[in-house]
Amino acid sequence: MKINVVILAAGQGTRMRSALPKVLQPLAGRPMLAHVLATAAALEPHKLCVVHGHGGQQVRAAFADRPIDWVQQEPQLGTGHAVQQALPQLDSDAVALILYGDVPLVQQTTVERLTQAAAGGPAILTVVENDPAGYGRIVRDADGAVAAIVEEQDATPEQRALREVNTGLMAVPVRQLGPWLKALQADNAQQEYYLTDIVASAVASGVPVTAVAAAAPVEVMGINDKAQLAAAERAMQQRAASVLMHHGVTLADPARFDLRGTLTAGSDVTIDINVVFSGEVTLGDQVTIGPNCTISNSTIGPGSTIKANSVLEGATVGALCEVGPFARLRPQAELHDGARVGNFVELKNAVLGAGSKANHLTYLGDATIGSEVNVGCGTITCNYDGANKHRTVIGDGAFIGSGVELVAPVEVGAGATIGAGSTLGKDAPAGELTLERARQRTVSGWQRPQKDRC
Repeated sequence: MKINVVILAAGQGTRMRSALPKVLQPLAGRPMLAHVLATAAALEPHKLCVVHGHGGQQVRAAFADRPIDWVQQEPQLGTGHAVQQALPQLDSDAVALILYGDVPLVQQTTVERLTQAAAGGPAILTVVENDPAGYGRIVRDADGAVAAIVEEQDATPEQRALREVNTGLMAVPVRQLGPWLKALQADNAQQEYYLTDIVASAVASGVPVTAVAAAAPVEVMGINDKAQLAAAERAMQQRAASVLMHHGVTLADPARFDLRGTLTAGSDVTIDINVVFSGEVTLGDQVTIGPNCTISNSTIGPGSTIKANSVLEGATVGALCEVGPFARLRPQAELHDGARVGNFVELKNAVLGAGSKANHLTYLGDATIGSEVNVGCGTITCNYDGANKHRTVIGDGAFIGSGVELVAPVEVGAGATIGAGSTLGKDAPAGELTLERARQRTVSGWQRPQKDRC
């Protein structure tokens, strides 16, 4: 079946009270319209058309990298008028699937059922609402067949009592859609061209209309204000949490979980409360994420632990590492296997080698740190001279004492020891103790104390 998708996204969204067009309001870390586009793209449509109006330039700019046929609706005279504008873009031998930019929770399986039901005639998506106020009602004949959709403003008291309502989503063969769209009239309370009136035209033509039921009202909820946006956010997060738990992830509280991107998790992963994931995040097997962490565009290796209140942005963490609490890994921070970063430690564009540790109150920026290095409390790499960034290199097995300032560019040799409180502006040789308090000096032949082996 050839599918053409038409997404109606021309609404002004005045109830949002925002300069941002309604379909660009953020939902689970992406513009609302992005979720509808993702659902549509999963159907592999032959054409994808978006009808825009208010804030059209912003909407188009937000999706400039997508293969979309854009259609402007100006003036905006209703849903039927919007589809009329898109009709010249559609293939005559296709089924047109009509979606809405402000109905982002509809699932792929639902629109697939709706499209398949439209092989021989129009199919509409309906749902039973406990409180149908504001929706168009589905009117059926004595045999139970769909006879019409009546908007609430135009409904009789008996029709308003009906609980089966129109969601607005429908699929119609394009060869049938064209004549019915041309026959639309704006003789209603809103003086608009209702797309739903094509149902009455189909019935009058003797073409049966198929009603496809949505799984639940939340799937087809429209979003018109910030309260509804928040409700949709929580519904989407609950859906994401359910998928993760189905795949074996342990969530301390699914109601306090936020995914604003893509999360790939291995087996036996545990995520505590109030963790926010954004961008693309990968968690290896047996990863543990403590409470109140923010993790974006990062990869965390098997067996690693991210402790409470840590922030990871564009970071790569190896296996069996420990991060936090209250640590920050900024873009291009990389921890090799077994590395440890403690409280109030920040890394930026820095590599911490296997088994190395910086346990507290340290800044490591633009640095390459070897394996089995100890970085003492209060150490900083002075990487910025006011104009350019410079790199610090620390060799394997080095020991950096507390309160050390490494003025880059500078290199500390393998096995070197830097005395506490030193400020180094020159390279420190391998295997030696280097001190700089009044003046920098190297103590030749000094041997680092060894732990008792008894």
